[in-house]
Amino acid sequence: MSCKEDRGTVKIVDGRYKPSGKFHYPAPNTPIWNDKGELAGVTNPRDIVHIHSYGGEAIFFESLGKGKLMASRCDNPDCETKGSIYMPFRIHCPDCLFKNTVLDITDRAKNNAIVHSFMITERTGAFNTLPTPIKFVNVEFDGVCTILMGALIRGEPKMGMRVVPIFKTKNPDYIITDMCWVPADWPADDLPEGYTY
Repeated sequence: MSCKEDRGTVKIVDGRYKPSGKFHYPAPNTPIWNDKGELAGVTNPRDIVHIHSYGGEAIFFESLGKGKLMASRCDNPDCETKGSIYMPFRIHCPDCLFKNTVLDITDRAKNNAIVHSFMITERTGAFNTLPTPIKFVNVEFDGVCTILMGALIRGEPKMGMRVVPIFKTKNPDYIITDMCWVPADWPADDLPEGYTY
């Protein structure tokens, strides 16, 4: 769909989703004939829509579409791991369960992200939208205690190579592939359509 007005929306009432608008697009019934040429029935297709709640992670996915990479940090003064920065984004500290502080690490990612490890695969899972072969990279950042997995969308991965994030800011999908990685010196005019630095 091309515009937001055509999309379904969800209202949350008493902690429950109340969908409205277009989520289903039924296909017309198709006759089914038996081997004698007699009508045996019609297809009755069903679409299943899974509504995935982002909850406290919504800011992470929304920010990707704005060209920002958000992490989270434990600021609980009583936590042994106070000050730990987490990427992927975590709503709560895994050690003390204190609600983490949202932190913009876009500049950190653009200046010191490196490939920790990588994997290249020709086989994809269901609903894959990435071009094959997929070059998965585990990216580490200075001062961040966790490692983020993503896709290197241009170039060839090498351990220790510097990479920078690119963001799908034109018509974002609000999913993790709104951010991919390219080598640090990759030219801006050779990014996938809709992506920017």
